[in-house]
Amino acid sequence: MKLDVIKLDGSKGGSIELSDAVFGIEDIRGDILQRVVTWQLAKRRAGTHKIQVRNEVSRTGKKMYKQKGTGGARHGSRRAAQFVGGAKAHGPVVRSHAFDLTKKFRALGLRHALSSKVKSGSLVIVDSVTLTDPKTAGLRATLSKMGLKNALVIAGAEVDANFKLAARNIPNVDVLPNAGLNVYDVLRRHTLVLTKDAVEAINARYAEKEAA
Repeated sequence: MKLDVIKLDGSKGGSIELSDAVFGIEDIRGDILQRVVTWQLAKRRAGTHKIQVRNEVSRTGKKMYKQKGTGGARHGSRRAAQFVGGAKAHGPVVRSHAFDLTKKFRALGLRHALSSKVKSGSLVIVDSVTLTDPKTAGLRATLSKMGLKNALVIAGAEVDANFKLAARNIPNVDVLPNAGLNVYDVLRRHTLVLTKDAVEAINARYAEKEAA
């Protein structure tokens, strides 16, 4: 398929060919997208939550009262979970929440995410994203004219330094290089903006894997 290319000033920049294997999937699988997003969010969890188990509670270990004759239940320590100030049973401990997901499946999820943007009309192709001056106000005005209020910009192999500085203080606008392209960030923003270099890199990487 072909899409029109525009420039930052709003003028036309020709057209570009998109791989149908990457951008032309008709049946968007929500379950695939959900699994990949869950995998991403699980990887970034710190896993530092921690409660005190019984042997870590700083309380006396002396037997509370005699074993027999009280008419009550038998207890040996105030560190037990049923007492105020005692330990917590089966609480969270330090661990990793990450789980494995194959490269093939992650690539499939990205293809579905990219195709969903094309299907919803939320994909914009720009010639390049370079600025002569790192002016936030000017870039905000430019993006507003293009109708980009909530967008992810994939800027190519490297992000232009001036564009990165100008965009970093604009809310709801994220800028990433090609290597940062991921399903979660694609889906969390309304519009996906790709440069021509980014499209060529995506076609080269994911279309070949699909063909293979």
